Amino acid sequence: MNEHILIVDDEPLIIKGLKFSLEKDGYVIDVAVDGEEAYSKASTNNYDLMLLDVMLPKMSGIEVCQKIRETSDMPIIMITAKGEDMDKILGLEYGADDYMTKPFNILEVKARIKSIFRRSNIKMNNSTKQIIKVDNMEVNLASRSVLIDGNEVKLTAKEFDLLQLFITNPGTIYSRERLLEIIWKYDYLGDYRTVDVHIRRMREKLEANPAKPNFILTKWGVGYYFKNY
Repeated sequence: MNEHILIVDDEPLIIKGLKFSLEKDGYVIDVAVDGEEAYSKASTNNYDLMLLDVMLPKMSGIEVCQKIRETSDMPIIMITAKGEDMDKILGLEYGADDYMTKPFNILEVKARIKSIFRRSNIKMNNSTKQIIKVDNMEVNLASRSVLIDGNEVKLTAKEFDLLQLFITNPGTIYSRERLLEIIWKYDYLGDYRTVDVHIRRMREKLEANPAKPNFILTKWGVGYYFKNY
């Protein structure tokens, strides 16, 4: 089944170019020209991925992304004409899976889309697995146990929750705010240092060299992620 992609942009030439190129690769393409139309279509259709411009009429791309994330984990690639790091970080913190800055090369767009779908397939496959093996680590999701080089590693409940989230979503970057929302839930009143402390303790238990981690990596200024495998 061909993947169904929603392109959201208010520039007709960009929509036309993306639609033409992606349809040639076999994707099924739908389009929206403002934030309200994008959210309406995303709410009533089952898309596999959204290319979402940040600067949109009626509702910004950030607002659209935030509202979609309340009910859906559909992959979202943010597109922005701005080059400031804060715009990129903001998009990721509100749930975007990736970002691109205009002007962009269509070959890079295609590569990013393929990468997103590859990670989504890994996530889907891993969600049905009881045991996930990565290098010298073996994680049993059913028994909530972890082996490193065949030796059991004791994790706290929250540490295992974090590891399960990371290992079933390799390459996905999570901000500290997002991790607090997912693992500690919205009513948690702690601060971001809680996440940093848990990550540090996990690295001390799981990594051969915690100062140079192999599994749980840092995207400086953005968040944490599990290495692609």
